[in-house]
Amino acid sequence: MTALDISELQSALRSGHLTLTALVNTLTTHIDADDRPEVWIHRVPVAELLERAAALQSKAEALGESVYEQLPLFGVPFAVKDNFDVAGMPTTAACPAFAYVAKENAHVVQRLLDSGALLIGKTNLDQFATGLVGVRSPYGAVRNAHDPAYVSGGSSSGSAVAVARGYVSFALGTDTAGSGRVPAGFNGIVGLKPSLGLFSSRGIVPAFRTLDCPAVFPLELMQASQGAPGLAALHP
Repeated sequence: MTALDISELQSALRSGHLTLTALVNTLTTHIDADDRPEVWIHRVPVAELLERAAALQSKAEALGESVYEQLPLFGVPFAVKDNFDVAGMPTTAACPAFAYVAKENAHVVQRLLDSGALLIGKTNLDQFATGLVGVRSPYGAVRNAHDPAYVSGGSSSGSAVAVARGYVSFALGTDTAGSGRVPAGFNGIVGLKPSLGLFSSRGIVPAFRTLDCPAVFPLELMQASQGAPGLAALHP
């Protein structure tokens, strides 16, 4: 599986041609076989992914026909840059000495989970989100999705490559001065930087607090319109 169009994915889930368990197993196999470990800083263990998938499936069955109204991103796999807090997981901002275990989810991460999306893991970045090349990380230089001889761009390097390589349907990054748009352009995907304040920055390690902005990486522009509404809220 190298293309994770949100509409096609949810159509397959709705029809029963695909189950969440099968999706998790297929994605895990694909990610392992693709052998790009530098894309990730933390991956959710397979056992936890399967538990989350089972919980989502049970919730969907209870909701019945209203599942896609209540959970508009039901079953959609996503990743987040490792300067976003995810409860129970380390946040490093690509600096091991800085790492801490988050007690709660970043606001935008929580909104995605509440919408039924499935978190696959946390992605590599230029340390403290300060760089535009994707190689300034002790977790490894993230190679370009299409030619490993080239850089991926940064600082949201892992998020862009994760989408371009078909690991997830979309990913979250940040964009202060190009950190979303540059790696998106280098890897042939879309990097959406919304108006400042439309997406909350609460729970994100700041690079420049007054300019930082969560960014969305979908494969194509139309998919940005599917993921973005679930994120938009007044900045809490």
